[in-house]
Amino acid sequence: MHRRTQLIILFLLFMAPAAWAQSLPSFQPLMPERYLYTMNKQVNQFVHRFNMEEDPMGRPLEPTDKRYHNNALRKKVLPLLFDMQNPRTSGKLQKYFIDDVTNPKHPVFLNFLDKNWYAEVSATFKDEKGEDVNLILFLTVEKEGLGSKWIISNVYDTDLKALFPRETEAGHMKYFLHPQSHEIDFMNLNKALDDPEHIEYYAATDYHPDYLTLFFYLMKKGKLHFEQINSVKFHFLQIKNWYFELKYFNRDSENSGWLISDLKYISDKEKANIIRFYRSCSTD
Repeated sequence: MHRRTQLIILFLLFMAPAAWAQSLPSFQPLMPERYLYTMNKQVNQFVHRFNMEEDPMGRPLEPTDKRYHNNALRKKVLPLLFDMQNPRTSGKLQKYFIDDVTNPKHPVFLNFLDKNWYAEVSATFKDEKGEDVNLILFLTVEKEGLGSKWIISNVYDTDLKALFPRETEAGHMKYFLHPQSHEIDFMNLNKALDDPEHIEYYAATDYHPDYLTLFFYLMKKGKLHFEQINSVKFHFLQIKNWYFELKYFNRDSENSGWLISDLKYISDKEKANIIRFYRSCSTD
C-alpha cells in the first residue's frame, strides 16, 4: 500500500466525528483507494458535491473555477449521490429531480443554514425499571449569534402516542364541562380530574400533546436515562415540491457513504404536514 493511501486512511479513521461512532460502521481499511476518494464520507461533503463545490474525487473547487456550480457537470455528478441499489430513487423521478435543481434559470443549491432539513436520531434510553425505551429525536439547525447550533425540535415515541389517542367528536360530546360550570365554582371539575384516562377531552378541540415537553420532564425527573444512539438519517425539505432522505451506506464500492435513499415529489400541503411533525408535536 502506498504511503499516501496509508495517510489518507489514518486521517479518516482519527478525524471522523465521535458523534457518529455509535451509529456508523468504521471505514473499511482494505477498500480500494478510489473508493475512499469517491464515497461521501460526511454530510457536508454530500452538500458540497450536490452543489458542485467539490469534484467527485474529493478536491474542493474555488468559485473562480469554471466547474464551480456548473449545472452541466452537476447533471453528471448528481446521479452518483443516489443509492443506486434502490429503485425508489432511480428512473424518471430522479431525472425530474435533477432537471429541477439544475435548471439554468433558477438552479437550486443546498446550504447548511437552510431551513427545513432535519436530522432523525434513533436512540435508546432506560426507564425507571431499567427497561429499554426507544425514542426518535428530530433535530434542526438554528442560527445562534454569528454562528449556528443543532436543537432538538421534536420527539416521537409510540408509547407516548398511545397515551393520547385521537380525540373523537363523540368523545368531546360525552366528556365536557357544562357551560354554566362557573356558576357552581367549577365543582364538577372532579368529573374530569377523577378520570385521567379521558382528561385530554377537556382541553381545546385543537389540542395536541407536546411530546417534547414530556420528554424533557421525564429526563429532568430521572425517569429516562440516555444509553446510546442507534442510527442517524436526514430529511431535506427545502427544495420546492421535493423531499429526499439521506442515509449512510457502508459498502465496498464507489456508491457508498451518505446517499439519497428516498425521493418524493410532494405538494406544499404535504410538505407542511411533514415539517409540522418534525418541528412540533402532533398525534397525526
